[in-house]
Amino acid sequence: MSKPLPTTVRTHATALRALLVLTVILGIAYPLLVTGISQVAFSDKANGSIVKADGKEVGSSLLGQNFDLPKANPDDPKEEPKPDPKWFQPRPSANNYAGDNSGASNQGPNSDDLLKAVNDRRAAVAAFDGVDPASVPADALTASGSGLDPHISVAYAKEQVNRVARERNLPADKLDQLIARYTEGRSLGFLGQEGVNVVLLNRALDEQK
Repeated sequence: MSKPLPTTVRTHATALRALLVLTVILGIAYPLLVTGISQVAFSDKANGSIVKADGKEVGSSLLGQNFDLPKANPDDPKEEPKPDPKWFQPRPSANNYAGDNSGASNQGPNSDDLLKAVNDRRAAVAAFDGVDPASVPADALTASGSGLDPHISVAYAKEQVNRVARERNLPADKLDQLIARYTEGRSLGFLGQEGVNVVLLNRALDEQK
């Protein structure tokens, strides 16, 4: 009759078997199952919802981005970017739409820095769009919680119509139709407000003649 293995050896053998089984289930089978389901049911989102122009990847419909003028001196890190008037502009971003640094400023309503930023943005947006500062929508003044939201309010999109129409020599009603086309309803039909995806809107705008 063979001698039983020491308790320590049996304990380690059991732990090793459990490790191998869990590795196969959670490290191989489960990721393959989830990947397969996502590719079949949500293939566009699973692959990043990539937006292309002339066959080149120019962004993702899930992530906002800036639409700025080229820098006068690309090598100068201190040069502040300026918004390009030919495009619909996104809302502010606390992280400059950096996908690896999602988050907000964490400044509260009692923050003097936040109040100054809001007032500065109100004046800048009003001058840029040629509107009354009192009419500038709230989402043009504050960043989203993630800093990556590609959506703006319908009001902010419509505020920009006259500027974009003038810069591109397009009729304003044509831009209103584009805004309506890219307006998305509330999440689940009742959460939040309607929003316009600026990335998709500007992609469609670039196709207008």
